[in-house]
Amino acid sequence: MGLKTNRPLVTIVIPFYNDPYVAEAVESALTQTYREIEVIVVDDGSTKHQDQLRRYEGRIHYIGKANGGTASALNSGFRLANGKYVAWLSSDDRFYPDKIRRQVEAMERAGSPISHTGFDVIDGRGKMTDFDIIPPGIASGDFYRAFQHGNPVNGCTVVMTKELYRITGPFNETLRYTQDLDYWFRVLLSGTPFLLVPEPLCAYRRHEAMGTLKHADAVALETKGTFARYEARWQSYLKQLGLLPRGRELPRKKPESGKQRGTSR
Repeated sequence: MGLKTNRPLVTIVIPFYNDPYVAEAVESALTQTYREIEVIVVDDGSTKHQDQLRRYEGRIHYIGKANGGTASALNSGFRLANGKYVAWLSSDDRFYPDKIRRQVEAMERAGSPISHTGFDVIDGRGKMTDFDIIPPGIASGDFYRAFQHGNPVNGCTVVMTKELYRITGPFNETLRYTQDLDYWFRVLLSGTPFLLVPEPLCAYRRHEAMGTLKHADAVALETKGTFARYEARWQSYLKQLGLLPRGRELPRKKPESGKQRGTSR
């Protein structure tokens, strides 16, 4: 028998839709050095590549559902999660072996309900194209300011508590591309800060079949709407934090599109 541990369980949720890279994602989840994990793959109505998952029978939880988009797949997985912590891994990205251990240890030390990390970028063949992309920290206020015009949080770097998900509520299923940006606004406006682990702990894949490229116009339109929906509340929040002088507004910038993860939609 193995030694018992008091380390908290972590649920890794992998939304999946017709993605040829899904086996790489699952392998990266199952080979974590942190062994107290469960892996839930949510098949969002795929019509191909499901055969890649047969080899993992008994090692993952496979959930099939009608196609509803990334937000609905995440909600299905997060609701079923048994872990104290929940992580999101897109089916075309990879976790590095120490990712969950490094984040959980940092979160347990800090008592933080949500954290994110840096990441590297790979292409469709798995070749590294960008290294050590580290988001700004909260100390200088640059992290909060970044939300004026972009999304500094890569969803696949996030680990959060199941309790925070319960309190914040589900991802907005009416949003096809900016469900992550919308969620970060909701978390931050509740007064919950993000803990940053400032090192690359996953590989984010940019490839020709990703939704950001295939549906660029729709992504841009939805991104603009999401920023507009939160603009007044966010400027008010920045003033409360002392990051925006009272009576002044930051200059409006053209919003940067949120990064659509992990599906060949």
